[in-house]
Amino acid sequence: MTPFDPGYGAQPFRDLCAQAPGADVYPGHDFRIEWGPVFHRGRLDGSARVVVIGQDPAQHEMVTRRILMGEAGHRIQGFLAKLGIDRSYAMVNTFIYSVFGQGGGEKHSDDPKIAKYRNKWLDALVQPGKVEAVVALGTLADKAWGLWKATAHGGGTNVKYRKITHPTHPEASAGGDSASHAAAIKALLRNWNDALQALHPLDHPDTNRPLELYGSAFGHGDKIPIPADDLPAGLPDWMRVNDGWADRPGTGRQKRATIRVVVPRGSLP
Repeated sequence: MTPFDPGYGAQPFRDLCAQAPGADVYPGHDFRIEWGPVFHRGRLDGSARVVVIGQDPAQHEMVTRRILMGEAGHRIQGFLAKLGIDRSYAMVNTFIYSVFGQGGGEKHSDDPKIAKYRNKWLDALVQPGKVEAVVALGTLADKAWGLWKATAHGGGTNVKYRKITHPTHPEASAGGDSASHAAAIKALLRNWNDALQALHPLDHPDTNRPLELYGSAFGHGDKIPIPADDLPAGLPDWMRVNDGWADRPGTGRQKRATIRVVVPRGSLP
């Protein structure tokens, strides 16, 4: 038996997906609306103990229709495991469409129409009362949390909260320089260790684990495959176990229109 995510049949998520904003809210010159919205990953049944706010879906997410599937997703899966959270989480993004171009996200970081829709997701995920902690990945996610906390629902909610460095900030900031990348990874993990010490222990983890902090680089077991029951039925295991199987080749309009998927060699018959 292969577990899978049953999707968005239950309310309020069924209506939230049906009412997803389009180009009237997400302008096409700043977002890849042609690839459609990607909404979440994780539990929608009210069992989530941790809510993760990411930034926007990239190429792996476009294919799997779930967020945080690439390198960032595998890294944050390991972060949650250190908190004892293996399954009881829900993840949403700041933007349901992929950001296009430099500065597109910052330009819309406080857009009231985008925030209004996103806040409905946070209402549905955080309000049931089981959530113990919220983790924001980077500045845009932190801004999204702050906008929700300024609402009537958000202001009445008291949970642990930490903003952490975005999981792929080292790759974005290093410019291909190996020394800069290693230094950025070390700084990221120091930031994550601070967050883990602030959040651990949770009252109701999936597994009681003593806190094991990161070293100066990602080690064995620090990155974890995506669980099968986070994904729609029928997706192959290599899409959740591996990373790096999708990219955007080319430049300009070709790059915008194209996602290249390569099956890992070890998964071929």
